[in-house]
Amino acid sequence: MSQEVKISARKLSALNIIKLRKSANINKENLSLALGLDNSYISKLEKEKINITIDKLEAIANYFNVEVSTLLK
Repeated sequence: MSQEVKISARKLSALNIIKLRKSANINKENLSLALGLDNSYISKLEKEKINITIDKLEAIANYFNVEVSTLLK
């Protein structure tokens, strides 16, 4: 019997934001500024300290020119 490991949406979005941010060579502070967010917001998201709203998830997806679903896969 195999055990399937489930990853939370919070963790998936955090990992995908990190991946996209690093591949775009942008730091957390500059991403926050580009999105008009508090300076520490991206850091808190990536550390899974806060939940992301749909609006902010959409803004991040738009910034990286990906579908919202990409951040949750």
